[in-house]
Amino acid sequence: MTDIEKSFGRQAFGLNPAAYHSARPDYPDWVYDMLVTRCGLRPGTKVFEIGAGTGTATRRLLALGADPLVAIEPDARLADFLEASLPDQPLKVLRAPFEEAALPEVAFDLGICAAAFHWLDEETALQKVARLLKPGGWWAAIWNIFGDASRPDPFHDATHELLSGFDSPSAGTRGIPFGLDAEARTEAIKRSGAFDIVDYKIVPWQLVLTADETVALYATYSNLTAREDREAVLAELGRIAREEFGGRVERNMTTSVFVGRRGVGF
Repeated sequence: MTDIEKSFGRQAFGLNPAAYHSARPDYPDWVYDMLVTRCGLRPGTKVFEIGAGTGTATRRLLALGADPLVAIEPDARLADFLEASLPDQPLKVLRAPFEEAALPEVAFDLGICAAAFHWLDEETALQKVARLLKPGGWWAAIWNIFGDASRPDPFHDATHELLSGFDSPSAGTRGIPFGLDAEARTEAIKRSGAFDIVDYKIVPWQLVLTADETVALYATYSNLTAREDREAVLAELGRIAREEFGGRVERNMTTSVFVGRRGVGF
């Protein structure tokens, strides 16, 4: 197994932004409810979003009142799509990696990262996150995890060997997906010394896909983007979905949210 470098995440998802946007599922409604009730998202909330991509979460943040929303996206193809698809919104798109993005400190009520924080150096990134937040502001890291080893997953079993070869940082380093490693994620937030409240919520759910939807979704995965035989692998995935699963694929999903409140003494 080859580990994909974290820097690859800056260019792994912009091949076809429109296809990426239509293939990726949104985050469950409870995620946005948590941002409102726990993290104070409301009209006029000053928000920054790391790795906004095509704006799956961005759209909901704006609808719930984020104003302004500063979206940081290193892939210019994704940033262009995001900006063009959300005109006349209180949205500013910074085309830069988060590590290099020039952002005002102690200026934001809420910081968000949806399905991208594993591409950053966690310790360094959390220090910058803390510097950007106002005292009492909130940080939220969100993931949709594709797969759950605790539940039967026939399609995963049928395609595991086909997909072996590359691991993205989302796989984690302790035998647990990065976004499901509650101990590691909460300890990292606490270790920063900047947050006086740290909490998380993890909820399993089920995603049902047609064969075409399955291929479209897997085409967005970084471990497939990194492969030279990507098109052949996608074609075989489609064949398996159609012929062995009757065109109906069920994937185990788990959504996680990790939050922290910026303390006053940082």
